[in-house]
Amino acid sequence: MNSLPTKPFLKPNSKVSRERGVALVVILLVVAIISVLATEMVGRLQLNIARTVNIKDNNQAYWYAIGAEQFAQKSLGELKTLSPDNMNLSQPWAQVFEYPIDGGGIQAELIDLQACFNLNTLGPIKLEEDPPPPPPPPPEVDSPNAAPKNPAEAFYNLLTKSNDNIDSYTAETLRDSLTDWLDADGNITGLGAEDADYESLTIPYVAANALMTNKSELRLIKGIEPSILRNILPFVCVIPDQEFNSLQLNINTITEENAAILAAMLNLDVEDASRIIASRPEEGFENTNDFFTEPEIVALNLTPQQKEWFTIKTNYFMLRIKTRYNEASFKMTSIFKLDDGDSGVSVISREFGGVN
Repeated sequence: MNSLPTKPFLKPNSKVSRERGVALVVILLVVAIISVLATEMVGRLQLNIARTVNIKDNNQAYWYAIGAEQFAQKSLGELKTLSPDNMNLSQPWAQVFEYPIDGGGIQAELIDLQACFNLNTLGPIKLEEDPPPPPPPPPEVDSPNAAPKNPAEAFYNLLTKSNDNIDSYTAETLRDSLTDWLDADGNITGLGAEDADYESLTIPYVAANALMTNKSELRLIKGIEPSILRNILPFVCVIPDQEFNSLQLNINTITEENAAILAAMLNLDVEDASRIIASRPEEGFENTNDFFTEPEIVALNLTPQQKEWFTIKTNYFMLRIKTRYNEASFKMTSIFKLDDGDSGVSVISREFGGVN
């Protein structure tokens, strides 16, 4: 019996199969790479779009702040023209300005920098070409209730009247250390500190030996503690002008919340100082003589030099601005100087993000 012929068994071509498998893997790898790149590109595109929108919104918020600054500058110019010698809290500048805008708003507040204690007054006094004659010498024995004779004593009073738990040694240390921080020499004043004291710290630094530009520098002074700093900051400020570092308080713009400043400068109880402020006419004192006729002040028998500390005119204002546009917000602090004569109003300091 003859068997039918059979075809030979065909073995698959192993080389071709391997090539097809490699090609498939390469194709899958290319697709995966393209997918990753596409995802990365889309992510970066979205990030760039968001960044562009944020920059645009922040720039818009910034320009709103600049606009508010220019508006305040113009308002102060009008104040200088209409009421150059009497500035008080009944005038429009003392009101908080709020202006809504599409997608945000503007909030601005003018603050009298001569209604707080200027820390730079403890620095060296800039003498005029023809300095005034010195005041008559004080009596040999001062009354314990006498008004302070210089800004350093007034600052000591402010420390003790604004901090219930501060002792006299700490107050003297802070007073003398602030004096050394501001003066240009390396001589230590009383319990003060100079470069050697600050260079020995864990994180060393040196004394500024110059006027402050921001009251936050107070945290660097020898003897300062967080509790003391927290209590004293609401009452102090800094006027960063080399031409002005004399102690002057506008008795028409100081508030009852800051009565401790007036109490420190007159060495009165805070309650008595608060009563003087509360009894002030709505439009302020017409002149400083009306202020000096208050019974508590008459009893102090102030010298002409001490009376010069009190005024009803202000030359320095601080503007605090907060703007918001869409998701962006912006803060700016500007300090204005009302120049003498017809020079107008100038911006002498501008700080972004912080508060003086």
